[in-house]
Amino acid sequence: MKDMHPTSILSIQGLSVSFGTSQVIRDLSFDVPQGRTVAVVGESGSGKSVTSLSIMRLADLNGARYDSGAIILHDKDDSTDLLALGQEDVRSIRGKDIAMIFQEPMTSLNPVYTIGDQIAEVLMLHENMSRQDALAEAVRLLSLVRLPDAQGVIHRYPHQLSGGMRQRVMIAMAVACRPRLLIADEPTTALDVTIQAQILDILRDLQAELGMSIIFITHDMGVVAEIADDVVVMCRGEKVEEGPVERIFADPRHPYTRSLLSAVPKLGEMTGQDFPCKTPLTMLVDGEPRLVGERRIQDTAQTAGGPLLKVQDLSVRFALKKTWYGKVTHVCPAVTNAQFEIYPGETLSLVGESGSGKSTIARAIMQLNSPSAGDIAFDGKPMSQMNLGERQRLRQEIQYIFQDPFASLDPRRTVGWSIAEPVRTHGLLDNDRDIARRTGELLERVGLPASVASRYPHQFSGGQRQRICIARALASKPRLIIADEALSALDVSIQAQIINLFMDLQKDDGLAYLFVSHDMAVVEKMSHRVAVLYLGQIVEMGSRRQIFEETAHPYTRRLLSAVPHPDPTVRRMRSTLEGEIPSTTRRIGEEPAPATYTEVSPGHLVAGC
Repeated sequence: MKDMHPTSILSIQGLSVSFGTSQVIRDLSFDVPQGRTVAVVGESGSGKSVTSLSIMRLADLNGARYDSGAIILHDKDDSTDLLALGQEDVRSIRGKDIAMIFQEPMTSLNPVYTIGDQIAEVLMLHENMSRQDALAEAVRLLSLVRLPDAQGVIHRYPHQLSGGMRQRVMIAMAVACRPRLLIADEPTTALDVTIQAQILDILRDLQAELGMSIIFITHDMGVVAEIADDVVVMCRGEKVEEGPVERIFADPRHPYTRSLLSAVPKLGEMTGQDFPCKTPLTMLVDGEPRLVGERRIQDTAQTAGGPLLKVQDLSVRFALKKTWYGKVTHVCPAVTNAQFEIYPGETLSLVGESGSGKSTIARAIMQLNSPSAGDIAFDGKPMSQMNLGERQRLRQEIQYIFQDPFASLDPRRTVGWSIAEPVRTHGLLDNDRDIARRTGELLERVGLPASVASRYPHQFSGGQRQRICIARALASKPRLIIADEALSALDVSIQAQIINLFMDLQKDDGLAYLFVSHDMAVVEKMSHRVAVLYLGQIVEMGSRRQIFEETAHPYTRRLLSAVPHPDPTVRRMRSTLEGEIPSTTRRIGEEPAPATYTEVSPGHLVAGC
């Protein structure tokens, strides 16, 4: 086949893809120019990920049928239709010429092999390296994506890393063979803003060095503005708009694109306000974007009766190395002397880099991690003094929305069964008809039709699975919800709806939230108070306004400066981090000293000031 697109590395021509009787992509066409980044954006379920899986020829392994079209990979001398190749031929291209960073790192990494072995396997297969050289290169790649203690990480297993650390491992693995085309499917979803900024810089540097092209699939319009050269907007399996990134942001022509951009939360929108604020949503009504809903100040925190949850001097550490006789020699002090309260009707956000201890604190509250020191009191009673029955009741009153929705849903059960499970477990309803009605109501509250209750988790996109997890958390009518990156897998329009849903539930039921997030714009929008963590310690804590408008700690300022701005004409220069990232591995007896705090204003605590 003669190359008709000498400046393009990949051409998708009239692609239509079906699963069973459902056509999920219809007549899709776009080119990926050499050395440029094409962002594919759209709502959850719009066909973005199926497009990327089709390019990798992985969609047909999951039951997809290519109804029509071609996917042409252009080389210097000729071109190849990837849809015409057998799986054996595609395997030599996959990973070498075209690499992919998947959306959910835990389901993409093998749990029984070390990180080093998994990266080395790619290099040994495609680059013919020896195992020793491949492991040395794996350390270099992990350092490239700024993983602390890269030499130690190669000996760890995926479950020993945080979600953001696992995502960085996936990025290191994808760029290992210096591919001509890199497909990045939500590659910064699990990353905090500082690491996200570094990863975007790394991808740009690799692109400049190798002339690599990138297909960047994301719902984060700030990231699109930061990295994309061209944008393809998809809606329900069809391309609705395409053009240079500057034109798409400045002059969106399709109503769907306009509604998508208007839903993006922008850092600084809440300046001057003391409380979170529910805002009207931009929805498509009769094909045109309209504002729907009310504006309401979220003054719901009830501080008079004492805190609902009190964390006192909480420390959690994990054993990393032991002697032959089982004596622990090295530990990871994941959390050191954390203390805070959450009141009924209040949202407290934990922010910080990946591995800073946010999820460890959340899991300790949920009794999934055992504290090394300190205590957690719920409703005035320390958990350490609770009997078995009281601890069981806590599991109804505290619900957890996990970061990885696929790993937290049973693949052998329908989503309706998973949502109904807390209702049955805690005996809230005993009639199957009432339980089915409750399940349908919960699905509709999070933006899914009740009819999907009979489907299985693998039949949903990542964002849809996260909505199912939120519905399940609401099923037992809890008093405290721990949302661990609960919005990270959602596109901006659904994210806006879920934020307003959280606020409505808080107003109606007095719900309290512990909100773990790296999205600073979302944190600013929905938090009453914010605690900033760095290497397991809280370095700054105060009201939302104090943290975002009266920032006192240098680390907090660095977090805020790394937030991508949803405007492609504003590309800020960032100062690179100096020195190595501190290792989280400590010898016994060398754990970090507890931070000391200064109250710079009422309720505003800053470490080391």
